[in-house]
Amino acid sequence: MEERVIGILGGMGPEATLYLFQKVINNTRAARDQDHLRIVIDNNPKIPDRTPAILGQGETPLHAMIVTAKNLEKAGADFITIPCVSAHYFIGELRSAVSVPIVSIIDEVAAEIQRRLPKIKTIGLIATTGTVDAGLFQERLSKMDVEVLVPPREIQEKLVMSAIYGDSGIKAGCISFENKEKILNSSNEMIERGAEGIIAGCTEVPLVAEQNDIDVPFFDSLDILALAAIRTARDMNL
Repeated sequence: MEERVIGILGGMGPEATLYLFQKVINNTRAARDQDHLRIVIDNNPKIPDRTPAILGQGETPLHAMIVTAKNLEKAGADFITIPCVSAHYFIGELRSAVSVPIVSIIDEVAAEIQRRLPKIKTIGLIATTGTVDAGLFQERLSKMDVEVLVPPREIQEKLVMSAIYGDSGIKAGCISFENKEKILNSSNEMIERGAEGIIAGCTEVPLVAEQNDIDVPFFDSLDILALAAIRTARDMNL
């Protein structure tokens, strides 16, 4: 069976891109180098920030995303993955600009929630303010009759955005206990309000938090995307 080449539209941010690459390698059944999947990565950290753009406060990243996606297409990628949740705000226009499929991290997370927790009614979301305000998960999960809880705005800014974007945040390379505590405190606040699970809805979040840290099911969006990429490349179920 011929395998498909995975494309990774990366750089948003570089650590999340590396994490997705590592996750694909770790989850691929392989006994030798040749058993692994071919992956083409364009790590383009020059793509403008998605959150300010979504909030109407910054330059759109769409043009740079299209250029990067076309680079992957030219390099032989049969489909594209994007290890950045907020970038999926632009997925419709991006899909129109290239001829290869783009795997949606939003759809894959929703499918995994439905598979693991078919009776879930309420789930918490840890994500950037851009993703939260864009309603990417809220819209998708409403089709499954699942309510999405988000942190109160003060917690969103002081804990979640500080952990991700702060001077000592994850995007600044600080994979620290302090940032982990901020993410876990935000998650626990939503669990206390009835969240039956937590979505790591920003691809930086799994760099500091994992299932063992949380008392409810934890949906690692990058792990889910990696498994979807392997399935798509090998046209098989894992």
